[in-house]
Amino acid sequence: MRLLEKLREYENQYVFVRWATGGEYGKLIYAGDDFIEFNVIDIETMSYRETLLIYAPLILEVSIGGPDIARIIAEVSSQLN
Repeated sequence: MRLLEKLREYENQYVFVRWATGGEYGKLIYAGDDFIEFNVIDIETMSYRETLLIYAPLILEVSIGGPDIARIIAEVSSQLN
């Protein structure tokens, strides 16, 4: 199974993505064959900072879970009205 095939299962979820020139926490919006669309979240304000289109072969790591991801989900959930 290719990475992008697996990432399609995690669309619209919060993840940490590391690519060739950086890494950010955010929400995976779309995983296509040639790129992913990723909304970067500012950890301090818990607001969306920017949307990135990342060329798929540059992706080095994707973290689906962990304490930081759980904290982001809890913070965003507490802001929902």
